[in-house]
Amino acid sequence: MSRDTETGKEAAVIGFAHEHIAVGLLMKRYQNVSLVDLPLSTYDIIIVRKGMDGSEDILRAQVKTAPKKLSFTGGQRGGVDRQYKSDVKKYCQSTQTADVVIGVHENDDGSYSLYIFPTCLIEALNQDSISLAKIEALRDNFQMFEHCKERAWVLAEARKAGILKQAS
Repeated sequence: MSRDTETGKEAAVIGFAHEHIAVGLLMKRYQNVSLVDLPLSTYDIIIVRKGMDGSEDILRAQVKTAPKKLSFTGGQRGGVDRQYKSDVKKYCQSTQTADVVIGVHENDDGSYSLYIFPTCLIEALNQDSISLAKIEALRDNFQMFEHCKERAWVLAEARKAGILKQAS
């Protein structure tokens, strides 16, 4: 097996492992969490939360491996297992494709952190990725996850954290 093939295989396995890690961490907190088994879906996880009135709110999450930056793009598959089954090409995550992007980052001690990045914030930033150093305030920020569909709240918090400029 060539080194490129081996590297692609490793990247695919790490991506799948990170989806499971994110599901496990979210499941401990929110219970009703599941991986999505839809190969053409723009999100990897669904979370069903109960409202005070008994209603259900479904959140769609896309999981990304985040070693030094968090990427907001999808529609491409690298590695040995790549198969293009549709005409979908590269796209940037948005409120149309998911509610939140979750970057899974392996810490130096082998533990994992989740960078919670609402897609409404991706739309406001209008860029393909961001350095983890710039979004430290979103590390394991489950409040951001719980409010990810509340655009005004998310953008106000992002401004306070310096992620979004005041004028945006």
